[in-house]
Amino acid sequence: MAYQNFIPEVWSEAIDRELEKALVFAEGCNRQYDGDVKKMGDTVRILGVGRPTIVTTQNREITLAEPETVDDTSVLLPVRQISYFHYKVDDIDKRQAVGGVMEALSAEATYGLADAMDAHIASLAAGKDAPRLAAEPAALTAQNILGQIDKALQRLYENNVRPNGRIMMEVPPWFYLRLKTAYTALDTDNSKMLENGRVGRYGNVEIKMSNNVAAAADGSSLVMLHTDKALAFVKPLTHTEAYRPEKGFSDAVKGFVLYQAKIVRPKELIVLNCKPGD
Repeated sequence: MAYQNFIPEVWSEAIDRELEKALVFAEGCNRQYDGDVKKMGDTVRILGVGRPTIVTTQNREITLAEPETVDDTSVLLPVRQISYFHYKVDDIDKRQAVGGVMEALSAEATYGLADAMDAHIASLAAGKDAPRLAAEPAALTAQNILGQIDKALQRLYENNVRPNGRIMMEVPPWFYLRLKTAYTALDTDNSKMLENGRVGRYGNVEIKMSNNVAAAADGSSLVMLHTDKALAFVKPLTHTEAYRPEKGFSDAVKGFVLYQAKIVRPKELIVLNCKPGD
C-alpha cells in the first residue's frame, strides 16, 4: 500500500517547525511547561510564592520572632484543547514524487493548526481572568492611540512590571494602521522585525499584528498588552499518520496537535477594550 511509504516522523517534525514560525500569540507566552505534559488530560500545577514580611527597626539588638509561613499560590493548567486535520490523497507515492504537492498540503495543514492555536490564546482576553483598562470600549484615533497605550503601560508599571522587561502587544490591522500614523518611528522596514507578525516597536513594547485578536460581544477588539510571563502555553504533542480508508481507493492523512493556554500572572496583563474611531 502506498501509505506504508509515508514517513510520519518527518511530516510531524516539519509541521512542528512551521507551527513555531506561524504562531503569533504563542511567541509571547511562557513555554517552560511544555515538557511537563505528555497527553490530553494532564495538568500542570504552576507554583508561586508570596513575599516575606520585611521588618525595619532602629534597635541595635534584633529579637527574632517565630519564623513566618509565607503563603504560596498555585495555578492549574489542564490540557484540554486538540485540533486535527483529516483528508484523502489519491496515491501518496505519486504525490510525493510530484514536487510541491505534499509540501503544499503540509503547509495548509500547518497554517490551519497554527491559526486554531493562535485564536485559542487570543481568546483569553475575553475571559474573566483578563483585567481590562476600562469597561467601555475606547474609540481610538491616530490622535489618542498612544495615550491609551501609555495608560495601559502605566497600569502594568503600577503592578511592579519592570519597564526594561519584555512587553508585547498583539493588535488587529485597524489598530496597527492608526498606530503607524501616530508613531512615525514605528519600525516596519527591518526584515527581522517582520517575523511572526512583528511589525514594529513603541518604546519597549513589541507590536505584532494578527487577525485573531479576540472581539467582545459588541464587536470591539480586546487587545492584550502583557509580559512574556503573563500567559502560559503548552504544546506537548504533534502527531500525524497515513492509513488506507476501508471505503474507496485512496490513502488518507490525519493528524492532530494537543495544546492549552492560560493566564497565569494576571497582574502582568491588561486588555485594551477598543474600537476604531473617526
